[in-house]
Amino acid sequence: MDYKSTLNLPKTDFPMQGKLPQREPELLARWQELDLYQRLLQARADAPSFVLHDGPPYANGKIHIGHAVNKVLKDIINKSRLVEGMRVPYVPGWDCHGLPIEIQVEKTHGRPGEKLSAAAFRDACRAYAAEQIEGQKADFIRLGILGDWEHPYRTMDYAAEADILRELGKLTLKGQVYRGAKPVHWCVDCGSALAEAEVEYRDRSDPSIDVGFLVEDRADLCQRLGISLFDSEAEVVIWTTTPWTLPANQAVAVHPEYDYVLLQAGARVLLLAAELAEAALARYGHPDARRIATTRGQALEGLRLQHPFEPRTVPVILGKHVTLDAGTGCVHTAPAHGVDDYLAAEDYHLPIDSPLQGNGRYRDDLGDGLAGLSTAEANRAVPALLHERGRLLHQEKIEHSYPHCWRHKTPLLFRATPQWFIGMERNGLREQALQAIAETRWIPAWGEERIADMVRKRPDWCISRQRAWGVPVALYACAQCGEPLRDAEVFQRIGAAVEAGGVDAWFNGTDQDFLGDTPHHCASCGHEQFHKVSDILDVWFDSGSTHAFVLERRPELHSPADLYLEGADQHRGWFQSSLLESVASRGRAPYLAVLTHGFTVDGEGRKMSKSVGNVIAPQEIIDRYGADILRLWVASEDYRGEIPISDNILQRLGESYRRIRNTARYILGNTHDFDPRTDALPASELLEMDRWMLGRCAQVQQEIRSAYEQFQFHRVVQAMHNFCSIDLGGLYLDVLKDRLYTTQTQSRARRSAQTVLAQMLNALLVWMAPILSFTAEEIWRHLPWKNAESVFFACYPDFGAGQDADLDARWQRLLTLREAVNAALEPLRQEKKIGSALDAQVALSANADWLALLRPMAKELRFLLLCSDLQLRDLAADAEETLPGLQITVAAYDATKCPRCWHRRSDIGEHPEHPELCSRCVENVAGSGETREYC
Repeated sequence: MDYKSTLNLPKTDFPMQGKLPQREPELLARWQELDLYQRLLQARADAPSFVLHDGPPYANGKIHIGHAVNKVLKDIINKSRLVEGMRVPYVPGWDCHGLPIEIQVEKTHGRPGEKLSAAAFRDACRAYAAEQIEGQKADFIRLGILGDWEHPYRTMDYAAEADILRELGKLTLKGQVYRGAKPVHWCVDCGSALAEAEVEYRDRSDPSIDVGFLVEDRADLCQRLGISLFDSEAEVVIWTTTPWTLPANQAVAVHPEYDYVLLQAGARVLLLAAELAEAALARYGHPDARRIATTRGQALEGLRLQHPFEPRTVPVILGKHVTLDAGTGCVHTAPAHGVDDYLAAEDYHLPIDSPLQGNGRYRDDLGDGLAGLSTAEANRAVPALLHERGRLLHQEKIEHSYPHCWRHKTPLLFRATPQWFIGMERNGLREQALQAIAETRWIPAWGEERIADMVRKRPDWCISRQRAWGVPVALYACAQCGEPLRDAEVFQRIGAAVEAGGVDAWFNGTDQDFLGDTPHHCASCGHEQFHKVSDILDVWFDSGSTHAFVLERRPELHSPADLYLEGADQHRGWFQSSLLESVASRGRAPYLAVLTHGFTVDGEGRKMSKSVGNVIAPQEIIDRYGADILRLWVASEDYRGEIPISDNILQRLGESYRRIRNTARYILGNTHDFDPRTDALPASELLEMDRWMLGRCAQVQQEIRSAYEQFQFHRVVQAMHNFCSIDLGGLYLDVLKDRLYTTQTQSRARRSAQTVLAQMLNALLVWMAPILSFTAEEIWRHLPWKNAESVFFACYPDFGAGQDADLDARWQRLLTLREAVNAALEPLRQEKKIGSALDAQVALSANADWLALLRPMAKELRFLLLCSDLQLRDLAADAEETLPGLQITVAAYDATKCPRCWHRRSDIGEHPEHPELCSRCVENVAGSGETREYC
């Protein structure tokens, strides 16, 4: 007789190999056919909602691995809330304006006005952005990101542009927006001011010079110091690393509370900060200079100095920005080229003048041979001029961190130009923003202090740019004083026009279109003439306003959002611009929580770089391994720091993936004939091990839900992998095989196991769905008992009260016994006396405590220990204990092996009708079937 036909062997058409690159597109097509996203929203129409607001990437170029990390993290979070039973609308978006797109269009069409008119250039930018969005959208969808891809938001949509301008109008009406000539980061290559988030710092070499400013009136100086008049000229010495800014000098700043010393250094009399004098004199070659007098900086205020080469005098002013970190303690002050200088100069009403132009060169009318020079050329020419005039005390090269354009990688200039600003001190914006930061949840927690420190220190927000493509600064400025017109009706007309015709409506519209026929008066000076502003809004104002034109406009969303999630650089960028715009307009943050992730590096921890050749494109990973492996990588890494990726890392993850997949495949195969509606057993009828394992499953589910809630996805992956490899692969499924294969199809022993396996598989699919979305869906489609068209309609199963404490304690002892038996059998395996544990017999000599645990299940204990024969007896007084109160003895067992169950049994041959089978198998084949209670 072929006894194999009497076994309940696994049966499934679920493929063993994933072949994800081939199968995933089929599942994507299925989701699109189902209209899965909209169906999920409909199914959860009455459920509590969770809104993760998508920070818009630039619509420029193919997505890179950082994009993939960002979008997959968002998708994992959204789906983790979905399986909690929540309604999870997700609206992806794109940032469509600004320099990156302009640069690409210029490569084809040149700058606006060269080959194309400004209007045609804007059309080309709009078309380019739309094309890029379609490419990026396809890549994001391929990653398995679930969202409203048919209706994304785009900052270049007319309605969005109109709402951005409505937000600008709100802030202008509140007096938050003003025009000023403050120093801003200026990129010569961009020909525009830059936002703080568009600045990156790099080391570079610059000249460091010490310069003497002659005191105009020595008698005044001596009176301030309380000393007699001396004959030599006196110099206040400054130190700077930007010699090119000296033509714009308007003052020298000292700290009011620092000590300053007047020194005789050779033939020169120098004034320096006392604490820095020794280092400075060493530079000048006069370490033994004689001290003439000491005074506090406060006493020097108003002292007049001769500019070192310009025919004018400048004052000594007081400033608490002066430090003793380096230099001389006397700070060269060029208000047009430094924020601290500007703020100090404001208090003294100093001019904000500079001969430097927007192209990075001096005006042609500048004297002393400096006309037309670039800043790099001036950094050589100015020290030479100072040397010629006898004012240069020292010169050397230093390496220091300097701001550069994030796009062009070229050094920036601090340059005062007429720009539009949002005032940080107006209406208490800074303090309100700091309060909103304190009320927000930051993940990781250090994000709170990072952004708070930036907000404390940041200057006023420069919101104007000198570019062609973007939302205009749609304001009318007073022709006399420059203040913006604050008229609600004007802003309403502007918003309506742009919503109907896009930004061209502003550029092409007439003053009458917006101002109407009613006369207007400047609220500041009363003037009646206004001119249309031609600048473009900072793109960070665009994206910072998305809470207004996305969260508040889309009925399925709400504001504030539950979560914003972006890379760590966005504390300076989108997180901050969104915060400031929302606080300024609504008095609160646009988010309840903010999550930050790190940046990708290669397997050796190096930054991704095309020149190094270590860039890994997400498209290549998907084509080779599948999107689920990429998603598993994102979830497995601790995103709070740098996120390493390499082929070795992905291959190791492939092993983890196969463990989870094969576990599911095994369960599918062993539940092919199981229908929970008719075959499932109530909890009271489950075998004891099955009840315990169901409780263990409940424990793991609790851990996983907690990890998802805390955004600790690597813990989810670890818990799933350990459950599949240790709890199931290393224990439960190993023990279960005998019951599943050898007991009768409808027996309690088998149906008990299948009842638990089905619940475990349901749970496993829900656990993995946020991360291994394609695999979970593929398995779901093979479920014999599925009750929905997609796994994403499923929620966490209810395991009731969870684990019984007494039952868990009992089985923890049994597991300790099992591990000890395996350890005792290992030498027999090594010596090749046995092949598997079924070739062994085990004797347990136990004390009363162990016997009370083991005796009731003595007949079934061999199935837990996977041995063919087990003897249980009393522990002798002099026995050597393997565990406290227990002695384990093992030996090879030479009884005949049953061809059906593979157990070696001494009763084989006792049944003439089945001479090859053991008595248990005979009962299962020809009798009423064996009974089990425990395992």
